[in-house]
Amino acid sequence: MTPRRIAPRGAAALFALLCATAAHAQLDCELNGRSVNPANGSSTAGKTGLLRCKDHATGELQREEQIQNGVSMGLVRIYEKGKLAKEHSLNAKGNLHGRAREFSPTGRVLRDATYDDGQERGLVRNFYPDGKLRRAIFYPDTGSGSERASVEFTENGQLSALRCADAPTLAPVADDAKLCGFTGTGPSQVDLFDARGSLRSRLSFVSGKRVRSQSFYDNGKTASLDETVGNQRTEQNYSSEGIKRRETVYLLVERASIRVREQAFSEKGTLVRDQRWNSAGEPIVDDGYYLNGQPRSKSAYSGSGDARAVEITEFYDSGQRAAQGRYEIAGRNRQIPVGTHQRFSEKGTLLAESSFDAKGRVTRERTWDESGELQRDDEVLEDGSRKAFTR
Repeated sequence: MTPRRIAPRGAAALFALLCATAAHAQLDCELNGRSVNPANGSSTAGKTGLLRCKDHATGELQREEQIQNGVSMGLVRIYEKGKLAKEHSLNAKGNLHGRAREFSPTGRVLRDATYDDGQERGLVRNFYPDGKLRRAIFYPDTGSGSERASVEFTENGQLSALRCADAPTLAPVADDAKLCGFTGTGPSQVDLFDARGSLRSRLSFVSGKRVRSQSFYDNGKTASLDETVGNQRTEQNYSSEGIKRRETVYLLVERASIRVREQAFSEKGTLVRDQRWNSAGEPIVDDGYYLNGQPRSKSAYSGSGDARAVEITEFYDSGQRAAQGRYEIAGRNRQIPVGTHQRFSEKGTLLAESSFDAKGRVTRERTWDESGELQRDDEVLEDGSRKAFTR
């Protein structure tokens, strides 16, 4: 467990915390060889020396800490079953300061970190019980201490995760100058593995920036691909059979990305939908397709800002036009039908026609039979009632 930033405290408060974390075990404590009760601040007030606490029932050492003028300051050691489990140092404010380590029951180091007034600094290392490096994180020497770069390894020593910074920082535990593409020889290639030794992803970096990421299924086929070229980023997703199911393209602008195209594919890889947006993020095309490759619908957008409209055409799976109409786009992309909307038979014969006013209300409806003979011509009134249309 990572030591946390600790608020200023005296020996009494620290003893109370120790008792809580020790499941209320009864402890016998002594300071410089004399029995004290840290829960009672007066027994340690103004005193300096080494406080040692043991489990009353077993006599096992639980904790050692330096006391200066009644305040915990300096080296602290925590024991579990008589063996050193953690050691760190506290400054006058009660914050972690200097080196902090955690140990396995066999005495191997599990974590090694350096603190500056409660903030982690430099390389923080975590290890497997056998001593192999598990993870390393680099924290800058100033600021809030948020991590800048990190690397993780499997128990077999293979890379399992990598995060690059804007400059190499992970040496000597990892050659991130090479891994993160700082050598000037082009994009790097980094393979990441899981605990079983299977390839899970392949990354490429240029000067610390990730420009390509490819993930894999258990069968070795590509699951996803994310690649940046210039100011364009492309994401692709695949089925476990290796068939592309989705592709999204983004335009990269200052601190943001704008989706400009997205395509969806069937289980067999045929295109079923194609959407496009302009650089302002407004839709300009939305086309759907049948599995046989024929168009299902086509939406063509026009205008900009508040004056946008879309012309929608629907098709039969034979490719013959089935319907068409125009819509004005109101707030929240609400579509209001305007003008004349028509529906056709699969032979191309006009079957129905509806007219709409500027508010999207239908004002006239006409229908024809398959031979083209007019069957009905109604004027539609505001209350929904109808009457025969007359000129």
